[in-house]
This record gives sequence, structure tokens and C-alpha cells, in this order.
Amino acid sequence: MERIIRQTTDGSHTLFDPATGENFHSVNGAITESMHVFIQAGLLPLVVNKTKISLMEIGFGTGLNALLTFFHKPKETEIQYHAVEAFPLGLRLVHTLNYGQLIDKPHANEVFNWLHEVSWGQSHSFEGHFELLKQQIDLLQFKARPESYDLIYFDAFSPVVQAELWSIDIFKMLYLSLKAGGVLTTYSAKGSVKQALRQAGFKLVRLNGPPGKRHMLRASKTEFSVRDFDNSLPQL
Repeated sequence: MERIIRQTTDGSHTLFDPATGENFHSVNGAITESMHVFIQAGLLPLVVNKTKISLMEIGFGTGLNALLTFFHKPKETEIQYHAVEAFPLGLRLVHTLNYGQLIDKPHANEVFNWLHEVSWGQSHSFEGHFELLKQQIDLLQFKARPESYDLIYFDAFSPVVQAELWSIDIFKMLYLSLKAGGVLTTYSAKGSVKQALRQAGFKLVRLNGPPGKRHMLRASKTEFSVRDFDNSLPQL
């Protein structure tokens, strides 16, 4: 079924998916949510002491998280970005999304189009510091290599409609795929998600959520302290 474009409260687009009854991004601000959950809670704390980040995104979707990552990493930091997506969007729909116009960065439209137009199943490099591999595969069939990633963006549809993707087995596979000290961030703080992450071995910190959500989760392969966040809530 055709995905439907909706404008969110910060002016950026999301897509409504009739098959699941869910939006790709929060109606309270698509860019705002992605910045809060994945960039501020995931990318920025890691790049402080790293010049190279290996990153996996579960659910490439609109490409918004990849676009924000490209423009918010330090200039000297190299990103290896691996995206796993079962159902890629068609380019005609992608070209109607307004992220490139709203992100106040030079060549944002060019980068956004490049993210979507490069072929699937092959690695591509942009200006030598952002390497992208998009893989079209169901997460249930995906097998990540152990100790491959510094950071995982877990941005699948919610556990209400895709509970099988938020399972202990999936999180165990992702836990093993992280390097020591690696981090997974996700917008969901549902009890079943916390339990599955803990049973997979993760250490959890519950953070304030983006607009419209009370909490989100930051999960680590090892003990860590999170800077620049309100950590008054207890570790779970």
C-alpha cells in the first residue's frame, strides 16, 4: 500500500504506513526525534574520542538518520554506515520528502539524494569520509558479524506491530555484533523491550524522550557513564 506523506510539528515530513498503521517518524517532529534519539544520545557521545565509527541502522526508511549522521559528525571522523532495510522506499516518493530543504547545511539535497540513489548491496563512499552499505534484507534473516559496530540505531516499527524484531534473539545477535563499549539507541522504552535488552546482556540507561515520548533507551555492551544527559533516572 502507498505510504502517505504527513507534515510533523517541526515542519519536517514523516510517512504513514497503512500496512502497520504507524508513522516512520514522530508526528511531534521527525527531525527533532531523530536528532534526540540517534544523534544526541548515540552518535555525539561516541565521536568525542573516536576518529572512525562503524554504525549499523536497523530500518533505513526515509534515510533521515543517515542524513543527520552525515552532517553532525565531526569533519575529521570517518563513518562506515551499514543500513538494513527489508522494504526500501521508491525514489519517486523519496524525492518528495523535505529533509534536504530543512537541514541548513550546504548540499543537503545532494547528499540526501545520494543516500537513496546509490545501489543496494554495494559499498559507496562520499568524499572519502562517509561509506554507505545498504542491505535489503529482513532483520530476521540478517546475521551480523561479531564485534563489528560501535553504534546501532534501532529504528524498526514499534514492538506493537513488529514484536518479532524486538526479541531476545535479535538483541543477542546485535549485542554480539557490537564492539566492547558499543552502544544501541532506540526510541522505545517499553517494558518488554527493556527486559529483552537486559536478557541479551545490555546495560540500560533510560533517558528523557523526544517531544511526545516520556522516555527512550540507551543500551551498552559494557558499563558506561552518559554525559550531557539528565541521568537522574535510575539505571534499570
